[in-house]
Amino acid sequence: MKNLFGVLKYVNGYWRYGIWNIIFNILSVIFGVFSLVMILPFLSLLIEPDDSKYREIIAKGKVFHGLSLDSVSSYFNYELSSLIVDKGKVYALIAICVVGASIFFFKNLFRYLAMYFLAPIRNGVVKDLRNSIYKKSVELPLSYYSSERKGDLMSRITTDVQEIEWSVMSSLEMIFRDPINILILLGVIIYVSPQLTLFVIVLLPLSAGLISLIGKSLKRSSGKAKEELGSLFSIMEETLGGLRIVKGFNAEKKMQEKFGEVNTHYTKQMVHTYRKVDLASPVSEFLGAVIMMTVMYFGGMMVFGNHLDGKQFIFYVLTFSQIITPAKTLTGAYSNVQKGLASMDRINMILKAENTILEVPNPKPLHHFVKEIEYRDVSFAYKKGGEGYVLNKINLKIKKGQTIALVGQSGSGKTTLADMLPRFYDTDEGAILVDGMDIKEAKLSEVRALMGIVTQESILFNDSVFNNIAFGNPEASMEAVIEAARIANAHEFITQMPQGYLTNIGDRGGKLSGGQRQRLSIARAVLKNPPILILDEATSALDTESERLVQDALNKLMMNRTSVVIAHRLSTIQHADEIIVMQKGQIAERGKHTELLEKEGVYRKLYDLQSFA
Repeated sequence: MKNLFGVLKYVNGYWRYGIWNIIFNILSVIFGVFSLVMILPFLSLLIEPDDSKYREIIAKGKVFHGLSLDSVSSYFNYELSSLIVDKGKVYALIAICVVGASIFFFKNLFRYLAMYFLAPIRNGVVKDLRNSIYKKSVELPLSYYSSERKGDLMSRITTDVQEIEWSVMSSLEMIFRDPINILILLGVIIYVSPQLTLFVIVLLPLSAGLISLIGKSLKRSSGKAKEELGSLFSIMEETLGGLRIVKGFNAEKKMQEKFGEVNTHYTKQMVHTYRKVDLASPVSEFLGAVIMMTVMYFGGMMVFGNHLDGKQFIFYVLTFSQIITPAKTLTGAYSNVQKGLASMDRINMILKAENTILEVPNPKPLHHFVKEIEYRDVSFAYKKGGEGYVLNKINLKIKKGQTIALVGQSGSGKTTLADMLPRFYDTDEGAILVDGMDIKEAKLSEVRALMGIVTQESILFNDSVFNNIAFGNPEASMEAVIEAARIANAHEFITQMPQGYLTNIGDRGGKLSGGQRQRLSIARAVLKNPPILILDEATSALDTESERLVQDALNKLMMNRTSVVIAHRLSTIQHADEIIVMQKGQIAERGKHTELLEKEGVYRKLYDLQSFA
């Protein structure tokens, strides 16, 4: 139940509702007990043949010694007897029915009020859980997602949270209400007959143990089902993301078979899960019936031996029957909770994942970039103790205002080197310094505020043109956005769109061409106006006309700024202040374009290959 308390910790902010829920649950149970007490005078009214017994009760006088069952029963019998003698049995029957209906009205009113105050808890806890998952998902470093399947992560964030909402949160009512119900009713039957209740106390834990075994088995089955569902999400995500390739290679049937195989495994696992869920209710009902028959047997023997009054035994059986219902509901809730806790385990894999990009307790201020960036003996590996370093002993200085180009074969480490500057990854050895300060000692938001990023793949959002350009800058005015778009050569095509800057560009900017998407990305960087730029060759996937427009926009963007350019086309970085040639995680060569060509080394080979291509 440790994970259940992990979920219930989110209740902390809603205890004011929880207290009212408990109060109204107690009142509901109390009126429920009174509704049972009403049955005894009703039976007496039907059984007694004449009024002689009622006259005897009146003769003894009104007696009330406090809130005990005998005292309340004696007081109620006196009032009922007076009513029967004075008004007749029919009038008394009507009175009992009216009072009984009133008690049931208040019982259900208080039950509704308890549920009324539970609703904000149930939905608030799920809301907070969603917020925690999303917050953690945004905070986790990029390295975490490189080793996880996106579909499985989406499954945890969506279906697993929904499972908790329906399985765990829907059981909160039973968790808050039924134990109170059981304890109060148990107190009543202990008062009526401690000996008979002893059998109940012995038998109930045995049935609870059996239900617990079913619940643990259910949790295992549900966890396996969630893993299969994560695989289904992954296949869907891969298929939709690569639909052009799937169709182009006539692989529809292959993907259908792959999906169908995983879907079959998931279906079989869910069949096992639901069978175990459905087993909990009949097992608990059967065990409840066994306990009830045992109570009736021993109670009947006590009545035969004059150890227990017949009316008290009837009241005892009726009260005990009211315990069985919440006990059965509670065992059903326990099974649902176990099913939901399998989802909680999967969610905790995100919530408890280690965030390796951390800030120091008292970060130093870093508001401006004045002199230089320095990579000092920087080494980095994606998997510690794995296949070796992606970067190995890198030493590099970038003066303010310089344009530094990173070139090399795929896997040489140039993208990783650039990604370490905004702390998407942290160094394993060495340090990266800005104006002599290790960026690990500065506030993360201040480090990234100094930098603008334009990637090879345009990252846009399903929103308006204005909001995409002003992303991360909520106070930007329309005039500032338009000016950024002009610099990025994007204003002309934006004004031709149906709603101009308020036009929605679709999922990942799907309504725009590649060149248009890239120019919006550049406009976003222009608006941020950072002193440091990180550019992953933004023109490599564009046609000639779009490339010219984007390159012109990049040149305007890079003016008077410090730029780190990841270059795939060597023709675009010939005027860089320094070209860094990466090979197997190390700097193989460095210098200007003409100097590197004269060396007849790695850069010359890359240049010749592109020239012949």
